[in-house]
Amino acid sequence: MTKSTIFIVLGMQKKHVADIRAFNRFYTGVLGLLDQHILDSRYSLPEVRVLYELYHSVNLTASEIIAILRIDKGYLSRMLLQFQKKKLVSKKWSARDGRAAHLSLTEKGRNEFEALNEASNRQIKDILERLTEDDCNILVGHMTGIRTILSKTK
Repeated sequence: MTKSTIFIVLGMQKKHVADIRAFNRFYTGVLGLLDQHILDSRYSLPEVRVLYELYHSVNLTASEIIAILRIDKGYLSRMLLQFQKKKLVSKKWSARDGRAAHLSLTEKGRNEFEALNEASNRQIKDILERLTEDDCNILVGHMTGIRTILSKTK
C-alpha cells in the first residue's frame, strides 16, 4: 500500500467516524436521550434499559445484565439497590449457586416499565406520523441495515 493510499483510507475512516458521531448526536437529540430523565419520567436511559431487560427476561442475574448491556458492575449494583428500595425489583438467591441472585420486576416494577414502554411507543409514533409511509419504510429499512452491519462487530 502506498503512502497516498494509506492517507486516503485513513481520511475515509476519519470522515466515517465524524459522520457516525454526527448522526449519533442528531438521533439522541431527536429522541431526547440527553435529558437526565427520558420520556418525562424519573428514570435515566440506563435505568430504563435495565428495566427493559428485566421485563423481557425471567430471573436474570446481575452478571447476565452486565453481559447484555455492557454496563459497569458498580453502576448496575447501585442502580439495582435503588430499584429494590423503590420496590421495583425483587431478588431471590439461587438454590444452585448461593452467590448468584435472580432478579425480577415486582408488580410495581412491571407497571412502571409498561408506562415507560407506552410513552416510548407514543414518542416514536409521533415522529413517524410526520413522515410519509414510503419514508417510514425507507427509514426502517436503513435502521435494519445498520443493525445487520453492526451486529457483525460483536
